[in-house]
Amino acid sequence: MITLGELARRLELSFSGDGDKVLEGIAPLGSAGEHQVAFISDKKYLPQLAKTRAGAVILKPEWQQESPTDVLLSPQPYVSFARATQVFDDSPVPLPGVHETAQVDPSVTLGEGVSIGAYACVEADACLGDGVVIGAGAYVGHGAELGAGSRLHPKAVIYHGVVMGKNCTVHSHSVIGADGFGFAPGPDGWEKICQLGSVRIGDNVDIGANTTVDRGALDDTVIEDGVIIDNQVQIAHNCRIGKNTAIAGCTGIAGSTTIGANCTLAGAVGVSGHLEICDNVHFTGQSRVTRSITEPGSYSSGTPLGETREWGRNAVRFTQLNKLYQRITALEKALRGK
Repeated sequence: MITLGELARRLELSFSGDGDKVLEGIAPLGSAGEHQVAFISDKKYLPQLAKTRAGAVILKPEWQQESPTDVLLSPQPYVSFARATQVFDDSPVPLPGVHETAQVDPSVTLGEGVSIGAYACVEADACLGDGVVIGAGAYVGHGAELGAGSRLHPKAVIYHGVVMGKNCTVHSHSVIGADGFGFAPGPDGWEKICQLGSVRIGDNVDIGANTTVDRGALDDTVIEDGVIIDNQVQIAHNCRIGKNTAIAGCTGIAGSTTIGANCTLAGAVGVSGHLEICDNVHFTGQSRVTRSITEPGSYSSGTPLGETREWGRNAVRFTQLNKLYQRITALEKALRGK
């Protein structure tokens, strides 16, 4: 529980109302009760604001007069809402210390306040910064480095030599630093190409569950500061992901592709290898990226959903586009010749 005045102080916002009002959590605008905080960031929800029973609402200053209850004034209500969730977060806080069932090599460097859960394994010469949390059953490979405040959730896997910055999060069952998909065709089949690079991750990176980031073949795979990666994402060897880029679930990025800063990749985007994507590019859901992008903006591909019979006819016609183009070109030439 927290008072309205204390919440305003922690969010660095001004407020209007009873500073001693007790608030117990956050809820949607339409269902919040008298001891809960709600927020509104889009004016299309103003009709809901007029009916809200929330104890306080985070909103823009120009909407203050529309509110029937106490308010927290923010120029960016959605950002303030995000910070408020951190205030009310009730996730269990791991206690410092090493669980008796954990396996930690004597050569490991442990910072102050490190927490290592049951059946976790930390291999030789790894380095864990202050306040690092290693969840139950998680694995940290030989010589890996985790910066201060970083956290591995249960059963996350960090391979040997991976370097992770400060305040990073890796969720359960993600694998960082597995071999890239490198094989050379030989006379007797595929020859394994040992992946001699690693993965370097910057500060404040969040990696969702069941995501994989492969180590580089020679140079490192690089994830820069502030990148956020959703669940079930594949980032192949030698990719570089620029600062503050966001990658949504089920996206796949093939090897040696560079993606710039402040990009967004919506769900199920597929990116071919050896491409360069400039800063500030947005790919809409299920886009297929087969060429480098040099101009910022929004890009899309794919065919929209349709009734099956109609979609089938259109799919057949798609395969005929080149012939139709040739026919139209020939007709235009014939018309110009008259």
